[in-house]
Amino acid sequence: MSDKKTALVISAHAADFVWRCGGAIALHAELGYEVTVVCLSFGERGESAKLWKQEGMELQVVKDARRAEAEAAAQALGVHELVSMDLGDYPLELSRENKNDLVDIIRRVQPAFMMSHSKYDPYNTDHMYTTQVALECRMIAQAWGHNPGEKVLGAPQLYLFEPHQTEQMGWKPDTFLDITSVWDKKRAAMECMDGQVHLWDFYTRVAQQRANHFKRNSGGMSGGRNCLYAEGFESIFPRTVDEL
Repeated sequence: MSDKKTALVISAHAADFVWRCGGAIALHAELGYEVTVVCLSFGERGESAKLWKQEGMELQVVKDARRAEAEAAAQALGVHELVSMDLGDYPLELSRENKNDLVDIIRRVQPAFMMSHSKYDPYNTDHMYTTQVALECRMIAQAWGHNPGEKVLGAPQLYLFEPHQTEQMGWKPDTFLDITSVWDKKRAAMECMDGQVHLWDFYTRVAQQRANHFKRNSGGMSGGRNCLYAEGFESIFPRTVDEL
């Protein structure tokens, strides 16, 4: 039996994995996990305003630029494999064939845990659609009758990373991850995303605020463990433990 540790991130657009779980990716890469990131689209239509404001801009030029940014950010974070499915955005729509391709990736990776977007996002329906797809494909990957003979998926947790306006999304974190030790890697990855410079400092502040929540919930406010940067996640499925 292989003792290889793996994780899978399913990102609607090319930059989402950087802002929302770049610290988790870098931290687990340092812990020996092979982290695969799947970008369903490049965010070329809806998340590349800076590029489109340039006169004479063309779709392929935008896609190429966002691909290059994502690849640079993935390298900064220590991503094992970046899969760009290039399915288009605004709206993002997957065919049955596209979903089967994603199932194939899930089965190949056999992740110990998965990550995707919040369940609800009225500002960006691509995001909540991605999580709907992730749940559907996770379910199919577990089915013994889907492509019999393949190794089926176990039961990896699906963690939902933080949306842009949490108070509008019904997102309730139950897990905080200290990313202080890898913050420099996350910040470097964020600075690869030149198409969305306005988010660099925003997500720095988010990480600092979540560090405060990490300390409060870990006893750090009482002189315990300190934390400077953290990420929050909401788990979908119950967790089974032998002790608390």
